[in-house]
Amino acid sequence: MTAPLFLASSVHVGGWKWTGSFTTLDLLAAATNSLNGALLARRPNHYKNFTVVGVLLMAMLMGLGGGITRDVLVNQVPAALTNPAYITVSVICGIIGYNLAYAKGQLFREGLFQFALSFSLPLYALVGAQKGESVGLPVLGVLFLAVVGPTAGRWYVDVSCGVPPKHFIRGEWFVSIAALTGLVWIICDAAGLGTWWCAGISFIIGFTIRLTALYHAWEEPLAKEPAGVYLHDDGRPMLGRKLKGKSQREMKDLGLLVEEPAPDAGSLGEPAPSAGS
Repeated sequence: MTAPLFLASSVHVGGWKWTGSFTTLDLLAAATNSLNGALLARRPNHYKNFTVVGVLLMAMLMGLGGGITRDVLVNQVPAALTNPAYITVSVICGIIGYNLAYAKGQLFREGLFQFALSFSLPLYALVGAQKGESVGLPVLGVLFLAVVGPTAGRWYVDVSCGVPPKHFIRGEWFVSIAALTGLVWIICDAAGLGTWWCAGISFIIGFTIRLTALYHAWEEPLAKEPAGVYLHDDGRPMLGRKLKGKSQREMKDLGLLVEEPAPDAGSLGEPAPSAGS
């Protein structure tokens, strides 16, 4: 490609945009989800010997995956591709999350992860609901986008790490809170409230219920137990004092602890203990 032809092409640096048309809220949701993606990739039950680039890619998957999926579903070029601000904040927050994974203890990381998820979940949900309303989808379509936006990124990370997606296992009303936030947005919009009133009310309700569910360990009911199948423990990751004081076994069941392999006594030059010792 010659220089004049390249300069005449449509390739350009990009139109950076930080505000307007819910861009600010969308960027905040992408930022917090990207932070969570890096933290999640370093979580013991998700970590699979990822490289530094791998952790950053997981951050981008979680931060941008939901928004890209949402936009594709309504036949739009994803905002993450047209606005360089999305990829920029995703990479920056991924780096922050990566460094936090080394600088702080596991309980701090888990508390930060749950708080940030409580923040991004209603944000992404209300932006998804607004997107569905703006393109003229029916109520159920709007609710579907409100769920896809905040949860699709987590799906991509869980599947990439080889663990069951959070959508299907017992937890603190993960999908339900996204749907509730979208429903509150629809009701506020139908009542004729202004855009930012709709956003503020739906966010406060979704965020408050999510934190309350974490603190009090409110969880979705399990399906009826199949005969002969062992159910996992009921404990789930929670905030603050709910995490503090968990036993080693409970921490392991929550995916927050990895057992160190027992040393091979023979390889250390020590006699192996006898059965009677």
